[in-house]
Amino acid sequence: MRSDVAPPIQATESQAGTVDGVNNGTQIIKIAAAWLMIFMLGIAAAIVTITLVNKEEFGPKSTVSSYLDALKDGNGAKAMGLLHAEKPGANAAALDGKALALSQEKLSDVKIADPTDAKDGQKNVTVSYTLDGTPLSTDFRLTPGSKRWLFFDSWDMVPSKLPTITASVVNANQASINGAAANMPDGKNSFAVFYPGSYELEYRSALFAAPPVTRNVSGPAQPIPAVGLATGPTSDLLAQVDNTIHKYLDECAKQAVLMPTGCPMSAATNNRVTSDVTWSVLEYPAITISPFGGQWILAPLSVKAEVSYEEQDLFTGIVAKAKNAEDFGFTAKLAISGTTVSVTPVVSY
Repeated sequence: MRSDVAPPIQATESQAGTVDGVNNGTQIIKIAAAWLMIFMLGIAAAIVTITLVNKEEFGPKSTVSSYLDALKDGNGAKAMGLLHAEKPGANAAALDGKALALSQEKLSDVKIADPTDAKDGQKNVTVSYTLDGTPLSTDFRLTPGSKRWLFFDSWDMVPSKLPTITASVVNANQASINGAAANMPDGKNSFAVFYPGSYELEYRSALFAAPPVTRNVSGPAQPIPAVGLATGPTSDLLAQVDNTIHKYLDECAKQAVLMPTGCPMSAATNNRVTSDVTWSVLEYPAITISPFGGQWILAPLSVKAEVSYEEQDLFTGIVAKAKNAEDFGFTAKLAISGTTVSVTPVVSY
């Protein structure tokens, strides 16, 4: 029997790939576009990140902040490297360590402003602060440096010159700046300092001292008044000399004669002395030590002393008590060797 049902039609290989191939190609294009979009977004995000990092971490403010941190840490080598400053021919006692760190202790309310444009592509960064109670500011000029890791900026400070503080000290060859000892040849020297900062100069020994003098420095071009350390005797030295003079005068007062030997006091009478002679010191001298000709001298001294005795009038034979108070002047030589002090009274008749 003949069947009228037609056999099923089989699709060829080329026909089968036509629909599925189009779908696959479209999917690939979509995936590629998505990856391209992700890539572009990644690049944009990287650019934004690099821009922000350059501004916050590698911008001019960052260089200035690192410099200020180095001052606070007492790291003079790092501070000098960041500042690119020319070091003058001056004493470097305050350029490192504790002396440098101390220069920052009186700084407060420190604020670093955003950079502003300057000539030749440079930037200006202003730091405002309060230094020892006075509002001040310092401008730093920075220039672009080489790139770091191809993308990140660097900024270098435009070279400047460190300011100096000149100082002198009376009758001494040493002083200190922020606690750091320094030689003072012929009583003079100059000190290189960083800015901003506060610097205290003084002289102190066991026998002589000069009150501290402070100079606040805000920039390289600031005129800094010279420091003159007015050295004078310490209370210990004055006490030593005063004690020596007291003992000397007390010994003089023990001599029961009208004219004690080697002493400034003296008395005279035309009558006969009929009793012991007694001396009493009423007022001891005020001790004043001053510099003169590179030495230390005692100012002229004056003692007020009273003498009392009984005397007999040679004409009448009457015996009466005599008492007389008077000021007597004298001088004394002062000799100092290290911490040893000697005082030699000088009496002129």
